[in-house]
Amino acid sequence: MPLPETFDRSLKIAPSILSADFANFGAEIRAVEAQGADWIHVDVMDGHFVPNLTFGPPLVKAIRPHISTVMDVHLMIAPVDPYIEAFADAGADIITAHLEAGAHTHRTLQAIRATGTKAGLALNPGTPVEAAAPLLDLCDLVCLMTVNPGFGGQKFIHSQVAQVRKLREMIGDRETHIEIDGGVDPTTAPLVFEAGADVLVAGSAVFRGGSVENPAPYGENIRAIRASVGVGA
Repeated sequence: MPLPETFDRSLKIAPSILSADFANFGAEIRAVEAQGADWIHVDVMDGHFVPNLTFGPPLVKAIRPHISTVMDVHLMIAPVDPYIEAFADAGADIITAHLEAGAHTHRTLQAIRATGTKAGLALNPGTPVEAAAPLLDLCDLVCLMTVNPGFGGQKFIHSQVAQVRKLREMIGDRETHIEIDGGVDPTTAPLVFEAGADVLVAGSAVFRGGSVENPAPYGENIRAIRASVGVGA
């Protein structure tokens, strides 16, 4: 399912499958979508750019048929460019690359867009949002990391809230999503939503307490995040 033609800044919850049951990805994705997920977030890590190793294009291709919403693929890898076409061919709707992953980020964003895929730019907590300014016209999404990338379940870095607000001002009237990745739960979601974010990646905060056999907690967790920012189910 491609991204909607009409851009909007309504709240979107994107559960990260990094917190799902690895042995049951297809069923987990179908369950969390049925419980109200808007997007599915796929964290790709290479054990080099970040200290963890997760998925490659074959896994992304395998789960694509199970995703009826938006497949949001976050590449925490370096180099990025040699793998863009493979992830696009695997079915990604959005491919996000890190500004810190290479010297030629402008070229990387151009290469993503050339595949017909939406282009995202991710920034680590130590990177000032001003560094994204020359690239915003090529971005369909900017992902601000609110933890240091590499592992799920980390604590939210509160100093990033001011960066979200600054980024929102920089984006202005561009049709660019602001995504938050790391430590999102009903306590932190209102902070970043009020600052201007519209896509919230949540792993353990969504998958905690549930399973394929008992998916109701997924829906409860998603509704709790929505309620925390004053948005109904």
